[in-house]
Amino acid sequence: MLLKDSQAFSGFSVDDVPRAHEFYRDTLGLSVSEEYGMLRLSLASGGTVLVYPKGEEHVPATFTVLNFAVEDIETTVDALTERGVTFERYSGMPTETDAKGIFRRGGPLIAWFKDPAGNILSVLQPD
Repeated sequence: MLLKDSQAFSGFSVDDVPRAHEFYRDTLGLSVSEEYGMLRLSLASGGTVLVYPKGEEHVPATFTVLNFAVEDIETTVDALTERGVTFERYSGMPTETDAKGIFRRGGPLIAWFKDPAGNILSVLQPD
């Protein structure tokens, strides 16, 4: 009850804020603002994500920290690849992702990639 009307947002750490700023702004095309040494990513849904520095203490997330729902995963993967993004292939699933890195077996079409700090992100095409 106390928090039901509060505005919530998620966050994750990076080891290099300027490099993350460039990646999220220039590579992914997000609206990014910086204050107090932290980044705020403005999402199309109206939400925000806090990206904060941890420097040498940063440990990349071993799970997906941010999913981007897209209308056309093929076009999005191609565009991100042209911007230098490399899509991940995880052990145990090599035959289930295609040459572009898109997982097509069960659930929405999804492709995973990492930010410069090693955090896992995805693009997915809802059904």
